[in-house]
Amino acid sequence: MPDPISWGFSWPYLLAAAIAGYLLGSIPFGLVLSRIAGYGDIRKIGSGNIGATNVLRTGNKPLAALTLVLDSGKGAFAVLVASQFGPDTAVLAGAGAMLGHTFPVWLGFNGGKGVATALGVLLAVSWPVGVIACLTWLLVAFALRYSSLSALVALGISPLTGWYFAGPQVGQLCAFIAVLVYIRHHANIRRLLKGEEPRIGSKKKAESAS
Repeated sequence: MPDPISWGFSWPYLLAAAIAGYLLGSIPFGLVLSRIAGYGDIRKIGSGNIGATNVLRTGNKPLAALTLVLDSGKGAFAVLVASQFGPDTAVLAGAGAMLGHTFPVWLGFNGGKGVATALGVLLAVSWPVGVIACLTWLLVAFALRYSSLSALVALGISPLTGWYFAGPQVGQLCAFIAVLVYIRHHANIRRLLKGEEPRIGSKKKAESAS
């Protein structure tokens, strides 16, 4: 990334990056695509979430895959554009995108769980951190078959990998992202502790990570 701009002139860029990241992150692709495809309000089926996992409950796998790509892409795009103005703006754009997805103003601040957007942000801000998070998700999902637990573990270790590979600033961004994702997964965490969380492939109707 380029060197950060002078502190005396940086605040407009930082503010713009955070706001632009938030607005981009707040685009509810799952909701928009589901309505375009004729499935109505995705929040009225399954878990009520707007992410790819709930879109998959429509039975339309390509639509769910597109939602996953777009939710990840908006996080990555926000970081990559903002990185042209320095690492500080990139970090704030990534944080803004996460806030936008999880707490979008258009949906009464009740958005998605942030996993796909988080992975997009991490891949853009430091690809080794993003790759490790993705591989961790896959490993835990394969071994234990819990989508939510996979996300919690993958993003839970990201502050350490972020600090190691990209320095304290990215480590702090990863910690912020992890906190947001854990907050949005509070119901999943309670079910995991009670042994009631459905495994991947289970037909049981319950909330899932997305």
